Amino acid sequence: MIADVETPLPVNGSLAALRYALLPVHGTGIAVATVARMLDGDAKGMRARVLAPGESLPYGAQPVLLAETTVYGAHCVETLLQRWGPLPKPWLVWVADAPVRPVPDARYLVRALEGRLAGVARVPYLPVLRAVKGPDEALEHKDVQAAAEKLRRTMEGS
Repeated sequence: MIADVETPLPVNGSLAALRYALLPVHGTGIAVATVARMLDGDAKGMRARVLAPGESLPYGAQPVLLAETTVYGAHCVETLLQRWGPLPKPWLVWVADAPVRPVPDARYLVRALEGRLAGVARVPYLPVLRAVKGPDEALEHKDVQAAAEKLRRTMEGS
C-alpha cells in the first residue's frame, strides 16, 4: 500500500477531497457496502468509498479498515497492520456478524491492536442486511440509520 497524491475530484464546481478510504480486510459484501454509504452520507461516493484491491491511499483520506467481529477478522486486521508502514493510523470499523458479543479471542486481539489504530468503531449486528438488495435499501431502515449516525459521531469525534 502506497500513499499517493491524487487530485481531488470536482463536485458541483468545487474540489472535494475524499475523507474516508475504506479497506475491507477479508472481502466485500453488503456490510462493507453499507458502511461505505453510512460514512458517505449524501456525497455520492465523494466523501467515503471502498478502495479497489491494489489502489493507493488517496492523499489526505483517513484509512478505514473494515472487518467482521470474528477471530478471522481480527487476525486479518493484525496481519495488515504488521505491514502497514508509515501511513497514517487507520480506523477499524468492526462490524458485528452475529447478535452476540465477539468471542474473547477476537476481543483480546483487537484490544491489543488498539495502539496501532486511530480508533475502533463498532457497528452492531443489523439483521436487515440479510434481507436487502443493497445499501440504499438498508439505509431506509431506522436501525441502520441509527447505527450510521453513531458511527459518524464516533469517527468524527463529536
